[in-house]
Amino acid sequence: MRYVMWAIKLVIFAVVVLFAYKNMAPVDVQLIGAAQIVSVPLVVVMLVAFVVGTLLGVLLMLPSTWRRRREAGRLKRDLAKVGKVVDQSSGTSPNSSAAPASGSVKPL
Repeated sequence: MRYVMWAIKLVIFAVVVLFAYKNMAPVDVQLIGAAQIVSVPLVVVMLVAFVVGTLLGVLLMLPSTWRRRREAGRLKRDLAKVGKVVDQSSGTSPNSSAAPASGSVKPL
């Protein structure tokens, strides 16, 4: 399987290199207003656009990721509190709980 993955990566790399080679024509980039960049290879413009779009997407996803991590942390703390309350009410320590029979546990 390792060799298959390397072959796929090699094919993707070859396609990207050929794409870059075919798109080396110089282009003029019009920026906001009268600003202009003259004679930039098209592949560079496309790469910059891809990187800027990717960074913008990651930045837009950050708030929801942070919110989910905070919620997961809060839920873990709540679960730990509930576990302590259950252990105190049953009079057992967390490590002394009965383990299920070895035949009844199925590995994932």
